[in-house]
Amino acid sequence: MKVSAAIAEILRREGISMIFGYPRNPVLETAAEIGIRPVIVRQERTGVHMADALSRLTRGKHMGVFAMQHGPGTENAYGGVAQAYSESVPVLVLPQGYARRIAHVPDNYNATISMRDVTKHAEPITLPGEVGNIMRRAFTQLRNGRLRPVLVEMPWDVLTEEIDGELDYRPVVSTRSGPDPQAVEQAARALVTAKRPVIYAGQGVHWADAYKELQELAELLAAPVCTSLEGKSCFDETHPLALGAGGAAVPGQLRHFLDNSDLVLGIGCSFAETAFGVRMPTGKRVIHATLDPADFNKNVPCEMALAGDARLTLAMLVDACRELLDTPRDAAPVAAEIAEVESAWMQEWLPLLTCEDAPLSPYRVLWDLQHSVDVANTIITHDAGSPRDQLTPFWKTKSPLSYLGWGKSTQLGYGLGLAMGAKLACPDKLCINVWGDAAIGFTGMDFETAVRERLPILSILLNNSSMAIELPVMPEATERYRATDISGNYAEFAGALGGHGERVSEPGEIRAAIGRGIAATENGQPALIEFMTAKETRVSRL
Repeated sequence: MKVSAAIAEILRREGISMIFGYPRNPVLETAAEIGIRPVIVRQERTGVHMADALSRLTRGKHMGVFAMQHGPGTENAYGGVAQAYSESVPVLVLPQGYARRIAHVPDNYNATISMRDVTKHAEPITLPGEVGNIMRRAFTQLRNGRLRPVLVEMPWDVLTEEIDGELDYRPVVSTRSGPDPQAVEQAARALVTAKRPVIYAGQGVHWADAYKELQELAELLAAPVCTSLEGKSCFDETHPLALGAGGAAVPGQLRHFLDNSDLVLGIGCSFAETAFGVRMPTGKRVIHATLDPADFNKNVPCEMALAGDARLTLAMLVDACRELLDTPRDAAPVAAEIAEVESAWMQEWLPLLTCEDAPLSPYRVLWDLQHSVDVANTIITHDAGSPRDQLTPFWKTKSPLSYLGWGKSTQLGYGLGLAMGAKLACPDKLCINVWGDAAIGFTGMDFETAVRERLPILSILLNNSSMAIELPVMPEATERYRATDISGNYAEFAGALGGHGERVSEPGEIRAAIGRGIAATENGQPALIEFMTAKETRVSRL
């Protein structure tokens, strides 16, 4: 068995059913020979984004895998790997490498070395007989501990070499760990005695499938729940105790309750300090519960720390709090306060959300979108910049993993690959990416991938013919040189690539156009609805 065939067989044994890539890479062919579907993209970064979404939506059961050629192909993939690393998403990256004899020659891109800072583990295959051991280490890292990309570089000369004897490989184990029981008891006492506790939930709740336990704890303590961008949809945002999700844009009720809390429980989150995360108030008592102890006290000082899987941690906290409480607390006063604060905040935004002006308010487009789809059976993601900030505070999720949030690295164009990967993972869901006219410039050609690979997603494009978020910081460059101007007819572009394309400029046409776009996806055709919007720069930054 050749090395390339052995790698494909290991992928099969690990439950891999599809592999994303851009030729040339022999593993794409050997994987296809044994029934693993190759999904070929137009540029490498988008392929990594698709693998990223597959891993997220299957919680790593069907691990996202991306393979690419050596040199420029691997260089082009770097951004996608860095994005997955920043969002703590496991993706197996399989770059072809230069032949071993020239792998370290200057100017030859060595993925093992160059991607070491954006992967959890990076290792080259240098001997055919070590393939099983190297892949075993890779999958062990992918399925255990903090989840992040892992890279196995495959020099082109080793891929054609033979492995002696039978392939010795069994699928790796996946483990979970729980926190110190004494620390859990201490945290439970703090939660029970707190006057205004708030739960801040992150992506770890998704990975641990800890939705039931999170809701149990919130209802037991009558504690309101907010989430990070990555954690959005881990708690039903129509629940009376929901505060919504925050990033650069924050709902009013979220800010109010965090600022007025006396104790914050961060569960499954890193509390990373980023311009695209919730600003944590200073001087609060903090319980930090997360899988990776490296995050403790990294940016937010914590009084108590619980290291472990979010589901195990929450289950232990529920049991410990029940020992201290006779009955669940009355949530009515907290729910009433949430509703009152949210109502006041929404009054500020309803004029934009229901605006009748043309050019269109992007807020009106997204508000109508939310009221045109079955939110519980929709998977939506934003793109970087304005679409993220205009969507996140107002879109209320109802079911787990129905919103793919992100923000730390904030690459333009990430949302398209996420939506396509989501459609592969959940073919029965309506999968939407919300683009800006800057983001489509980065990955727009991969709309053709959606057409060719039969991935009927719905793309909502907000076209204001400008890099609007940059306008306040580039006034002179814009006035003198029109440096922030961008343009295009993206509806026609989508049609030229084989999709359904439609341009909308009047508010009364929004919902009907969305309906036609959804109908196109139901008929198997990717759709792009282009909305001509105003240069709106207002964001709910609280």
